[in-house]
Amino acid sequence: MSVSGLKAELKLLESIFDKDHERFRIVSWKLDELHCQFVLLPPPPGSSPPPPAPLTIHCNITESYPSSSPIWFVESDDPNLTSVLERLEDIKKSNTLLLQQLKRLICDLCRLYNLPQHPDVEMLDQPLPTGQNGTTEEVTSEEEEEEDMGEDIEDLDHYDMKEEEPVDGKKSEDEGIEKENLAILEKIRKNQRQDHLNVSGAVSGSVQASDRLMKELRDIYRSQSYKTGIYSVELVNDSLYEWHVKLLKVDPDSPLHSDLQVLKEKEGVEYILLNFSFKDNFPFDPPFVRVVSPVLTGGYVLGGGALCMELLTKQGWSSAYSIESVIMQINATLVKGKARVQFGANKVNILCIIIEVTFVLWVDTCFIFHFMLTLIESSNIKQLLV
Repeated sequence: MSVSGLKAELKLLESIFDKDHERFRIVSWKLDELHCQFVLLPPPPGSSPPPPAPLTIHCNITESYPSSSPIWFVESDDPNLTSVLERLEDIKKSNTLLLQQLKRLICDLCRLYNLPQHPDVEMLDQPLPTGQNGTTEEVTSEEEEEEDMGEDIEDLDHYDMKEEEPVDGKKSEDEGIEKENLAILEKIRKNQRQDHLNVSGAVSGSVQASDRLMKELRDIYRSQSYKTGIYSVELVNDSLYEWHVKLLKVDPDSPLHSDLQVLKEKEGVEYILLNFSFKDNFPFDPPFVRVVSPVLTGGYVLGGGALCMELLTKQGWSSAYSIESVIMQINATLVKGKARVQFGANKVNILCIIIEVTFVLWVDTCFIFHFMLTLIESSNIKQLLV
C-alpha cells in the first residue's frame, strides 16, 4: 500500500474522531503508530465518584500493512479488553483494514461498557478519495508529491516505502541507521521469512511479536543513547527473541562505576551484560531480564542475576513501554539501588541454583509437614486430656 493511501486513512480517522469527540478520540498519529482514547460515560450528576479516565489504546502499524494487520494494545489488564482486541484479527484484510478494525473496536467497546453505539462509526465505511486507496491511480502531480514530502518526512521512521520512494526525497525506514546494523536487520528479515514456519510445521514465534521486536530494534539503532555508547545490543544466535545488552556507561559518580573500572583493570571487562528473553506474546508480557556478568550484589539483583523490578512483572508492565526505556531504567535502578560488583565470585551456574532452590523448597516442605503432624498430635493429646 502506498504512503498516500495509509495517510488518507489516518487523516480520515482524525477528521471524524478529533481530540474533543464525545466517544472516541485520535490523540496523535504517525505512519507507524496511532494513539487513541475511548471515552466512558461520566457518572450521573450529583454523584461522588470522579469521572472515569478515558481508556488509552495504542496501535502499531507494521511495515507490510495492509498485508499484516496493525498491532493493537491497551493500557489495562482486563481480559475482556484483550478479547476485544483479539477479535480484530478476524476482520478480512483490505485496503481500508485500519478503518474497519477501528469500527469493530468502537462497536465492541460500546457493547462491553453498555454504551449506545455512536453514529459516527458509520462514517468509517465511506470510500477513500480516488488515488489514495492503494489500488487506483497514485498522485502524479509534482507539486502534490513535494507537499506530501514535507508533511511526511517526520513520520517515515518505520514505514516501508518500496512502492513510491524517489531517489532523492522522503526518509526511508532505514534513515539514521549504520550500515552494519542495516545488515543485521536485513539478515533478521530473511531469517524470519525462513523460520516463521519451521521444518516440523510449527510456528516459530509470532508475527505480532516479531514485528514489534523489529520496530524496537530499529528504534534502538537510531537512538542517541545507543549511538553514544551508553549501551549496546547483540542478538543471541541471530534470534530476535533473545538479546544480549551491554550497559557500557553508568553514573560516573556511583560506586558501581568505580567497581567497573577496577573490573576493567583485573579482567579487561568494563560493562554489565544483561540477557533479555522475549515470549511470542510480547509486547503483552514483559521480557525476562537477568544480569549475566559480573556478579552483582544490591541494586535489586537477586541470586542468579534476576532483577527485582516492578517494571518487569506482569502487574507493572505496559505494552506501551519501549525496550530502550526498559534498558535505561535498569541502568538507573542499578545505580539507585547501590549495586556493587562482587569480585572473586565464580560465574553463576544456573543449574546449581535450580538444584539449591529445589533442595531448600524440599527441606522447607518436609519441615512444614512434620510441624503440622506435631500440631495434630498435640491437639489430639489435649482433647484426650480434657
